[in-house]
Amino acid sequence: MKTFGASLTFATVLIAGLCLIAPRALQSALAQPDLNFERERGRVMLRIVKDDLKKNYYDMGFHGMDVEARFSAADAKMKEAASVGQIFGIIAQALIDLNDSHTFFLPPGRANRTEYGWQMQAFGDKVFVSAIKPGSDAEKKGLKTGDQVLSVGGFEPTREELWKMVYMFYTLRPQPGLRLLLRSPEGEQRQLDVMAKVKQGKLVKDLTGQDINDLIREAEDEDRLNRQRFVEASDKLLIWKMPDFAVEEGEVDVMMGKARKREALILDLRGNPGGYVKTLEWFAGYFFDNEIKIADLKGRKEMKPQKSKPHGGGNFKGKLVVLVDSKSGSAAEIFARVIQLEKRGAVIGDRTAGAVMQSRTFDHQIGMDTVIFYGVSVTNADVIMSDGKSLEGVGVTPDELLLPTAADMAAKRDPVLARAAAMVGFELPPDKAGAMFPVEWRK
Repeated sequence: MKTFGASLTFATVLIAGLCLIAPRALQSALAQPDLNFERERGRVMLRIVKDDLKKNYYDMGFHGMDVEARFSAADAKMKEAASVGQIFGIIAQALIDLNDSHTFFLPPGRANRTEYGWQMQAFGDKVFVSAIKPGSDAEKKGLKTGDQVLSVGGFEPTREELWKMVYMFYTLRPQPGLRLLLRSPEGEQRQLDVMAKVKQGKLVKDLTGQDINDLIREAEDEDRLNRQRFVEASDKLLIWKMPDFAVEEGEVDVMMGKARKREALILDLRGNPGGYVKTLEWFAGYFFDNEIKIADLKGRKEMKPQKSKPHGGGNFKGKLVVLVDSKSGSAAEIFARVIQLEKRGAVIGDRTAGAVMQSRTFDHQIGMDTVIFYGVSVTNADVIMSDGKSLEGVGVTPDELLLPTAADMAAKRDPVLARAAAMVGFELPPDKAGAMFPVEWRK
């Protein structure tokens, strides 16, 4: 597992906990009444998760990991766990050590939902504040879009480890508040204690089909709306912001019907975490006259390759520019790479997430009087592109690497979309591009 910092790794957060910002009364209320019972239940969950991994993981060598030794060590730590959060962290860490984007623990769902009111994202090798919810404590405290995030709870966020940090804060152990060390676009450093808002919600019982990127984004979005958005920039250009591939074929057909009427399409896959394989295959078919192989699947057993679904005369034949960033994952990355390999269009923006595997989710429950639901996502296949390479941990490097600066973010300029427009012969200033798809929040 990769590490960062001098002597600390973010992995220690999963087990040891965080520097919390919470009043004593709240910390007292979070105390666990019967830890011995919770530890034993955690040990049962750990054993079941290990069995799922051993029976289903695509690599029977487990990347060189000694599974029995790893889970035996986790079981020993479980006996000393000081909180339910640490119990879940121990289970999660046993899987995270595989360094596999699609193999992870799905802890019991929470009825309450924690809203931090802000988000961070990697741009290049640095992490910045990318969105702030109006009316949130983050806004009131003076957090700004474009602030570079130097530390969260005492830990440095890096591009490689950021997803683990978000997984921790949003899924495993939501926090009542986070201490941030920031650098403004002007170079000034400051520290802020930003409090979260807890909202009552429904307890999650069905974990089927959860993907790590979907899981993180669902929590991270904090009620942000996700829908197909588009701008008919002219009678020759359609700009389509596609939030994910978790859409039905009919919805794809509607959007491609709009695209076919134009000479150029800018497909914005920034922030798109992927989705359904069948949607990827259906969608890819709109850009090629004949069936093409998207990728081979490498698992324990022989598996059929992923192929596009041709649409006859309904294909889009115009110019294509695809936008990607560090949050473009899974199916979004695969599509972008196919476009590159088949020389069908241009890909610009930031390097993608490198989270490209096929997985299966296993649901479980434990308890009698009080039943809790949990699960585990296990990778059952690696995705091998037509050039014989996997994108896992590598991602897609754009044909043209282009990143917004901190000043661009602060001013809400979008130089990437502006550049894409120029590539297809359309003039679009960065400030107007930045206003096309503003972040939306539910009231």
